[in-house]
Amino acid sequence: MSAPTPETPEGPDTPLTATGPTIPADEATTPAALTKAKVGLRITHRRYVPYGHAHYAGNLVDGAYSLAAFGDVATEMCIVTDGDEGLFASYSDVQFRSRITAGDVIEISAEIVRVGTRSREMDFEVRVVGRGNSERGASAAEMLDPPIVATTARGVVVVP
Repeated sequence: MSAPTPETPEGPDTPLTATGPTIPADEATTPAALTKAKVGLRITHRRYVPYGHAHYAGNLVDGAYSLAAFGDVATEMCIVTDGDEGLFASYSDVQFRSRITAGDVIEISAEIVRVGTRSREMDFEVRVVGRGNSERGASAAEMLDPPIVATTARGVVVVP
């Protein structure tokens, strides 16, 4: 059974198109004027690193885990500031400073450092804020004070 064809004023075979109100193209409606992106805005995620992500001896997690986390926090930043998921354009100055292991609790943050018409440049950081402590027991863990900076990077996203 096929779905019924939507009826439109032009007839049943006319394709439907999504249209919105016509807005005059002036300064008030440019992407730069509509964005909520501001230098200094910060988004932070916190997550547990599951043992299924361990790739190396000692339950070490690969560096790509941090980069994927940066993509997640950048996506939220774009949604908050521009109402769109955005697209990652590039990473620069990626630094792997300390290990991330399965069982860690990490914080991933993105902070806007530059706002262009369609681009947003962000500084990223992964901090280990909690870690297992096997000396105290198989399931023992503790929060770290101060946290350990594990990965930093700078990246650029674009929004439509």
